[in-house]
Amino acid sequence: MATAAEIEIQEARTPKIDKFGRAYGTGRRKDATARVWIKRGSGKITVNGKPLETYFARPVLRMIINQPFVVLANENQFDVTVTVVGGGLSGQAGAVRHGLSRALDAYDPSFRPTLRKSGFMTRDSRVVERKKYGRAKARRSFQFSKR
Repeated sequence: MATAAEIEIQEARTPKIDKFGRAYGTGRRKDATARVWIKRGSGKITVNGKPLETYFARPVLRMIINQPFVVLANENQFDVTVTVVGGGLSGQAGAVRHGLSRALDAYDPSFRPTLRKSGFMTRDSRVVERKKYGRAKARRSFQFSKR
């Protein structure tokens, strides 16, 4: 049950939509950063100027990106434009999902509790561990030689 203060905060939140009817969200995962704009439309998703199916060829990555829409049950209601840089495809897909969730929250703050409960509003802080000196990788030692 939400307290009176939490209800006031939720009511005080207003949509952040620009003059073109778009909402914006920044998503990050590993080394990838995604800038996401959404607006009402037919459900077309463009990533770096390419259709979603072309840029993210693996079905698993497309599923990760569409998760916020599935949770909110509003697939094919928003046109999404994404600019993503850095990292690999998996990190980029996670960054797009995070940015999309933030953009949906900016578009309609009533989506926030559902997205938060699903874990899409939290940035995944796991990153690659740095390589240490005297080691082959972050933790792996060089092969030991007895003689």
